[in-house]
Amino acid sequence: MKTLLLAAAFAATAGTALAQPYPNRPIRLIVGYSPSGAADLIARVVAEAMGKELGQSIVVDNKPGAGSTLASSLLWRAPADGYTLGLATATLYGIDQHLYKVKYQSTDFTPITRLTVSPLVLAVNKDLGIASVQDLVAKVRAQPGKMNYSSSGIGGSPHIAALSFEKAVGGQMVHIPFKGGAPALQAVAAGDVQLSFGTAASVLPLGRPGTVKMLGVTTEQPSAVVPGLPTLASQGLPGFEFSFWFGLFGPAQLPAEVTQRLYAAATRALADPQVQRKLLDTGNEALASSSPAEFDRWAAGSGREALERIKEANVKVE
Repeated sequence: MKTLLLAAAFAATAGTALAQPYPNRPIRLIVGYSPSGAADLIARVVAEAMGKELGQSIVVDNKPGAGSTLASSLLWRAPADGYTLGLATATLYGIDQHLYKVKYQSTDFTPITRLTVSPLVLAVNKDLGIASVQDLVAKVRAQPGKMNYSSSGIGGSPHIAALSFEKAVGGQMVHIPFKGGAPALQAVAAGDVQLSFGTAASVLPLGRPGTVKMLGVTTEQPSAVVPGLPTLASQGLPGFEFSFWFGLFGPAQLPAEVTQRLYAAATRALADPQVQRKLLDTGNEALASSSPAEFDRWAAGSGREALERIKEANVKVE
């Protein structure tokens, strides 16, 4: 009888634990970039806001390395229980596999929602004598292979934006990758390279005081991230558009109810004016997807376009 009572008590306790609503413990958010960078700042703002919505803390775990594929690999192998999430971008949809030969595919993740979009900012060395995008285009065309541009790393959004620019202007430049956006822009300021496409977080600290010259934003419309700075499209490159984004993902086969709970929490968090202001201060605009399925379709299209640019330029990781 005593054994039966103990077994019944254990079963009741286990049943109660299983029945607890999600989430009932802290959530880990893996970020494949270093602290204080654009991705890290976004992750911390969103984690705090979503944590309040969910009633549980979300802990940011920075795991930089191998073009952010180290973090994505950790997410890929994590249990699909909603307690490990990841911040990722378009590289998940082809570039990671093409450049870094990872074993995971985009189908090995559960897309939850887009979190932010932002422009990249085209900046040039202030002593280059270039006052406009038209001036830069003329110089690139007149000196094929002579202009150097920096980026935060091979296959990242700044690199892809520069490849898109080369294609749009019919010119050729030399890519000099750095380990991060800040050193890439410092190289522009020092004159080690002539130009760079960078995130607002990387460019504005040098662009606002005039240490580098900002020429335009890569989005089709002017951006609240950099008020008053014209688009490249309005400066002789009609149709030019490149948006930099981050999204929230879980491992594959995340339960539908967990996915929806996370989506709803993220949507509410991103609708908060204070959260929007904090993200804008980091150089990003809050923009949730209309649904997890819509985000998956949109992100897959963005990833395909980015991969095409990488393949066209025959980019390889040295």
